[in-house]
Amino acid sequence: MTIGEVREILNARLHTPGADLNAQVHTACGSDMMSDVLAYVKDQAVLLTGLNNPQVVRTAEMMDMVCIVFVRGKQPQEQIVEMAAQRGMAVLSTDLPMFAACGRLYEKGLRGGEMP
Repeated sequence: MTIGEVREILNARLHTPGADLNAQVHTACGSDMMSDVLAYVKDQAVLLTGLNNPQVVRTAEMMDMVCIVFVRGKQPQEQIVEMAAQRGMAVLSTDLPMFAACGRLYEKGLRGGEMP
């Protein structure tokens, strides 16, 4: 699946116009707790979250993620968009709740990674 397909499936708004929408993503995770992402996530490409602060970008960068999706209608702050763009990450936002967004992506074939 590509980032562009994630955008379409979630009817999401793109906040980083320079992002590579053709980048392939094979796994995703959904969490509002960045400590859980750091502790348990491995080899995920897409992070779905409702947490709207710069720590999300820092966490995604540490985990080599290429796309952040803000759920529940959250709109990322400009600082978040700038940080992500500098790191080559796509930033999307959707009005869907996290459960529905994760479910739609799962239904279309995007999976989570292995838990330790």
